[in-house]
Amino acid sequence: MPEYLYSDPEDPKKVVSVIQGMNEKHVYESDGKAWNREYTIPKASIDTQIDPFSEKQFVQKTDGKVGSMGDLWDRSAELSKKREEASGTQDPVRKKYLESYSNKRKGMAHPDAPKPSIEIEYS
Repeated sequence: MPEYLYSDPEDPKKVVSVIQGMNEKHVYESDGKAWNREYTIPKASIDTQIDPFSEKQFVQKTDGKVGSMGDLWDRSAELSKKREEASGTQDPVRKKYLESYSNKRKGMAHPDAPKPSIEIEYS
C-alpha cells in the first residue's frame, strides 16, 4: 500500500505519513481539521543501469520498450563508450565485430573502422 504525506495547515513543518490504498479517498483529518496533502517526486528508477558487457541484459532491458530503432542505437552507443572507458582503449565488443567483419571479407576493412595512421618522418 502506498504512503502519503500530509502537512499541518497551521505548522507546515509538521508532516505525517499515512498508509492508504490507491482507491481510497486521500484525506487526513486530525482534531477536526483537514491536513494538506504533500506531493512528492517518485523515487523509482527503471532500467537505468545496464552492464555494458552483458548482451543478455541489454536485450532484456530493451525488449518490449516503446521507442525507435534510433533509440536502441543511441543506447548501444552509450554502452560502447562505457566499455571503452572501462577497458581504457578500444571497445572490445566493437573491436571483435570489426575483426570478424574483416575476416569474413578476406581482409577488407569495415567502412566505420578506424583508419590506420601512417607516420612519415622528414629529414
